[in-house]
Amino acid sequence: MFGITPKDKTEKAALSSKAENIMEVLGLKAWYGSCLAVKGIDLAVHRQAITAIIGPSGCGKSTFIRCLNRLHEVSHGGRTEGSVLLDGEDIYAPGVDPVAIRRRIGMVFQKPNPFPTMSVFDNVVSGLRLARLFGQSRDLHEAAERSLRSAALWDEVKDKLRESGASLSGGQQQRLCIARALAVEPEVILLDEPASALDPISTAAIEDLMHELKRDYTLVIVTHNMQQAARVADMTAFFSLEEIDGDRAGILVEYDETAKIFTHPTDPRTEGYVTGRFG
Repeated sequence: MFGITPKDKTEKAALSSKAENIMEVLGLKAWYGSCLAVKGIDLAVHRQAITAIIGPSGCGKSTFIRCLNRLHEVSHGGRTEGSVLLDGEDIYAPGVDPVAIRRRIGMVFQKPNPFPTMSVFDNVVSGLRLARLFGQSRDLHEAAERSLRSAALWDEVKDKLRESGASLSGGQQQRLCIARALAVEPEVILLDEPASALDPISTAAIEDLMHELKRDYTLVIVTHNMQQAARVADMTAFFSLEEIDGDRAGILVEYDETAKIFTHPTDPRTEGYVTGRFG
């Protein structure tokens, strides 16, 4: 009689887990000069899911996601230790081009930052031109329309493509920045508090957009808004601060499905934060 042995089950589970995770963070530490900002993070990012990073101010949330596409190393004194695997390959391995990594792992910042001297169209295709991924004007126009449609912005700006990107509203500017990130067809999109400077209507639009985007992309979002994390995230990581040699560094306290983090967290520190008893 043929069946699945315990070893077969283990190997099958390992293969399934590997396919489910697009990124794996192993023993990640990050410094600014001699100051340790993030200590020993181990975390797996699920493919085509939204992962929220929550925690008190100063616990290294933004530093952590900047490490995920090698932006931290361009900070003054920024350096890292440990591994970040993208599809099983270490993005910090010798010879890996950080610019190529940032095309595969896009970034949207807290404050909308369209290039003020560029039109809406030129903002969207700026990354394509920089990377020389498209040479023909028709290809650029097709890419711009596709990206703006993916960012749920096309209908609002299709008659304003030659106007300044800075002329749009705050919520439109943030979606323009998302379209700019999408244009180079990344696998992962990092969002650092993308709605913190927006009004409730624009915030709802960004959250609806995130739900649409996860059909094709993996998203990692930093947010201080507990309700937002509960609404949009599939997985949630709670970061906090720990005293280390007289300094305070960010640590990962707990990482689990969002529903469990907000209803039955394992660590009392997580429960204290999500219920508002500290933070």
